[in-house]
Amino acid sequence: MHTSRLALGAITLGLTLVGCAHNSAADRAKAEAADGSVSMLERWMSGSFSSQAQSEADPEYFDIRLHMAPIWTDRADGPWLYIEQARSDFLDKPYRQRVYRLSKVSDGRYASAVYTLPDPVARFTGACADPARQAFTGITPDDLKLLDGCAVMLKWMPGQNAFVGGTEGTGCASTREGAKYTASEITFTEGLLTSWDRGFDASGKQVWGAVKGGYQFNKEPAPAAN
Repeated sequence: MHTSRLALGAITLGLTLVGCAHNSAADRAKAEAADGSVSMLERWMSGSFSSQAQSEADPEYFDIRLHMAPIWTDRADGPWLYIEQARSDFLDKPYRQRVYRLSKVSDGRYASAVYTLPDPVARFTGACADPARQAFTGITPDDLKLLDGCAVMLKWMPGQNAFVGGTEGTGCASTREGAKYTASEITFTEGLLTSWDRGFDASGKQVWGAVKGGYQFNKEPAPAAN
C-alpha cells in the first residue's frame, strides 16, 4: 500500500508538472496574441521567402528571394538579423544586403532599425545558408552604419494576427532613379510577408517600385535536418 501511494504521488506530481508546462505555453501564446512580442516577430521574420507564386500570377512582379537569419544571438541588445534579397535568376548577386535590429517601443509597438554593412558587402553573400554565420566573425554592430529615417515601425494587430506598419515620414533618403526618399509598407503574418517599397521624388511623385501593390513573399519550409 505504501508503495502504491508513492507511485500515485509520483504520477500526480508528473501530471501537475505537465499541466504547469502546458499552462505556461498557453499563457505565452495568449500573451503573444494579445500584444505580439519581439521574439514572435523575430521568429516570423527568420527564414527564406519567395514571391514566385505572385510572379507566376502577375508578370509585372519579379520572382524575388528573400533570406533573413539571426546573427549575434548571444547579445542582449537584439534581436539582430541579416537580410539578403535577390532576383531568382541572380541569386549570387543580391541587390539588397542589410542588418535589422528589432526592439519593443511600447506595448504592441515595435521597431526594426536598418543598418548597412561594411565593405566589401559581397563577403556576406550567402551568409544565411551558413548556420555558423562565419561571415560575421570579427564584425560587431559598431562596424555597421545606421540608416537614419529608414526604421520600420510595426504595430501588433491582434484582430488580423499581424504586424502592420512601415517607414514614417520622408526621412529615408534615396537617390535611385531620381528619387528623394523611400517609403515602405509592411504586413507580417505567420508565413507571409507583404512588402511595398517605393521611391518618390521631391514633389512626391513615385519614380520606382511596384505600382499596383506590395510584393507578397511566402515563407518556404525550413530545410529538413540531416
